[in-house]
Amino acid sequence: MNCTIKKFYYGDIPEDNSGSSNQPASNVSANSWPLWEVFIRSKQGLDHKHVGSLHAADATMAIENARDVYTRRQEGVSIWVVESKHITASNPDEAGELYEPAADKIYRHPTFYDLPDEVGHM
Repeated sequence: MNCTIKKFYYGDIPEDNSGSSNQPASNVSANSWPLWEVFIRSKQGLDHKHVGSLHAADATMAIENARDVYTRRQEGVSIWVVESKHITASNPDEAGELYEPAADKIYRHPTFYDLPDEVGHM
């Protein structure tokens, strides 16, 4: 009797929905899954902060894994995941050229404005 066992990973759906197959096992590894960047908003914070990266098959799996890895002590109230390939970053070597036009706009600095005392978190 020739029996082949197929290994399934989280998110995989077997063709026959039985969990077993006569097909040879696929060579799927966690390293072939896309890389996701994880952002967590803490209970005290107003913004999301980058906390790390992980590999996951899809966005739902990335959020669940991020919850398990990065909020073990219930320190988060919101999780964002973004597939790394969708992030575009500036080149640090070109920072001078990128930020130079803002140097002559000193009126944008908040030192010229008086904030009322009621605005506490600015």
